Amino acid sequence: MDYRIEHDSMGEMQVPADCYWGAQTERSRRNFLIGAGIETMPAEIVRAFAVLKKAAAAANKTLQPARMTDGKCDAIAKACDEILAGKLDSHFPLVVWQTGSGTQSNMNVNEVIANRGNEIAGEKLLHPNDDVNMSQSSNDTFPTAMHIAAVTAIETKLFPAIDELVAVFRRLEKENEGIVKSGRTHLQDAVPIAFSQEISGWRSSLERDCEMIKLLLQSLKTLALGGTAVGTGLNAPKGFAEAVAEEVSKITGTAYVTAENKFHALTSKDEIVAVHGAVKALAADMMKIANDIRWLASGPRDGLGEITIPANEPGSSIMPGKVNPTQCEAVTMVAVQVIGNDTAIGMAASQGNFELNVFMPVIAYNFLQSVRLLAEAAVSFTKNCVTGITANREKMHDNLYNSLMLVTALNPYIGYENAAKTAKKAFAENISLKEACVSLGFLSEEEFDRVFHPENMI
Repeated sequence: MDYRIEHDSMGEMQVPADCYWGAQTERSRRNFLIGAGIETMPAEIVRAFAVLKKAAAAANKTLQPARMTDGKCDAIAKACDEILAGKLDSHFPLVVWQTGSGTQSNMNVNEVIANRGNEIAGEKLLHPNDDVNMSQSSNDTFPTAMHIAAVTAIETKLFPAIDELVAVFRRLEKENEGIVKSGRTHLQDAVPIAFSQEISGWRSSLERDCEMIKLLLQSLKTLALGGTAVGTGLNAPKGFAEAVAEEVSKITGTAYVTAENKFHALTSKDEIVAVHGAVKALAADMMKIANDIRWLASGPRDGLGEITIPANEPGSSIMPGKVNPTQCEAVTMVAVQVIGNDTAIGMAASQGNFELNVFMPVIAYNFLQSVRLLAEAAVSFTKNCVTGITANREKMHDNLYNSLMLVTALNPYIGYENAAKTAKKAFAENISLKEACVSLGFLSEEEFDRVFHPENMI
């Protein structure tokens, strides 16, 4: 492999000749062989850095044009655009498990932009610290990148995926109107429910989860940029924080504002914790819905069997013809991962010592993994399972009329205790509710038929 010599404040380093990163990136690449090549800094964070570096250059150009010239700003912007287009992905090799402030990833971005920008300009125009990192610190850029990446991932990936799932549930509600089935509580028979009502519960849960995420997401549209090292804004020109937030808003099409208190923005990760908590709530509901569907589809002969779901692949290497609810299983595994991520994020956020939280890379990694997994699981679940749900009307009817809890309809006519006696007798003797009620003398056959209508109990 061919190398070139790069240097930083600690001295010279050999860097692969075909890579745009510099000495600080190379030091980190060699010093942190933890999850190398696998658990690298999320691409969403790298792209968010490109957004903020482009925005910072534009703000600096306005506020201190003697330092940020037109040529420098243009070179930075073009290099950032290439990062945003995914053209330079291979030049960001650093792992999540590095310094807790994300300093090396900030410098990785600075070095790539500087070297690629110089190549674009055709001259040695940019310095990674003096120019690309002008008016910034890793301590305010990394939390800014976290917020931008989180908002972008949720708004462009998670919300559309859940919206599509909600739309399919809404269609299923309409298609299954009029079907009455047995409700269930405590995994035991309960009073009747319309299948469309059961589906509406799934749909409404997802809608409510997204409403909560949207409400909390506003807190992530505040940026730490401008706080520099400890929140005081040292080495940033007056007005930089506001100007850079405005530039980020232009680039992303999302309205961001500068954080009111930079000391809070650097050290506290409460906004991330709150938003991920709402994401966890979504994961919990996704698990509940997936479990409901696989229970209702259990069988095909010895389970509930009230719905049929698509048969996507063979389910056993030894049992011929077996088909399993694999999409439901994938959703529930994703939900478990998200719940675990929430614990990691909460613990990491609690470690903000004095003026800086130094667990930011692991927070960003887990947050973005949760959003990505949930979005992709929702897309797969919708496409490969939910769209193909069909009601087994005959099985629902049989289960409904075999349910002892239909006796609840008799409460107004024979009282709770007599209704309980009726249910117990029917269960003990394996007879119908009607037979039990009439034999106990609580109602005549005609009276029973007149008042007993399960389809009206919903």
